Amino acid sequence: MKNWVQKALPFARDAARDPVQTRQWKRCGGTWFVGVNALPNDGEGVLKGGGPLTGAIRTFIEAHYGWYPLDQGQVSITYPGYPKQDPNESDAAHSFRKNRDAAHLDGIKPELPGGQRCVGEAHAYVIGIPLNSSGKGASPLVVWEESHHIMRRVLTAAFDGVSPNELQRHDITDAYRNARREVFETCPRVEVYAQPGEAYLLHRFALHGVAPWAEGAEALEEGRMIAYFRPELPGGVAEWLRLP
Repeated sequence: MKNWVQKALPFARDAARDPVQTRQWKRCGGTWFVGVNALPNDGEGVLKGGGPLTGAIRTFIEAHYGWYPLDQGQVSITYPGYPKQDPNESDAAHSFRKNRDAAHLDGIKPELPGGQRCVGEAHAYVIGIPLNSSGKGASPLVVWEESHHIMRRVLTAAFDGVSPNELQRHDITDAYRNARREVFETCPRVEVYAQPGEAYLLHRFALHGVAPWAEGAEALEEGRMIAYFRPELPGGVAEWLRLP
């Protein structure tokens, strides 16, 4: 994993310095570089001059879920002061980001009329790989323990009776909000820390987010950098509901 990080880090730094990507991906008053698909890797995680993504995390994935071709990796970078409020961000949205860590499931998007939500992308799982060192409080990943059981139960019920050709555009807005509310009321909030050479795997139904940057938290000047992969399921929403 350390070898892979050494190859990925120059690409991540280049993306963060690229003025085109900066204009597109700097959010939250300049305190978050979103960096979607910023890494030019192939489905095995290979970057120019490097090898595939291997190690304990891949062994675990292959044993429990099966390996799916990786998307081009996201480079998520947070900086001191995260999250500041963007001019186009509502007070309610900013409050949710600050007080609830912008808790979400990846792939559930407001793509329907009126901003209603559907499963725009059906991911198999989420892989997180720290690219540099950071200290406690430097906007760590936040996960609600055991939340995947609640999110799966509520969202699966929301698709009951929906025809296969309507799954991807089915409105799950209310179910999604209700499931999150139950998670907040019943599941412990856990901050997850890892350093280069380590990685973490998120269940696709695990509610998660990013904590605000704590006062006095230590990180390099380049910010806290994490690469994320979210491989899509070839079977779409039907497989998303069915996979272990």
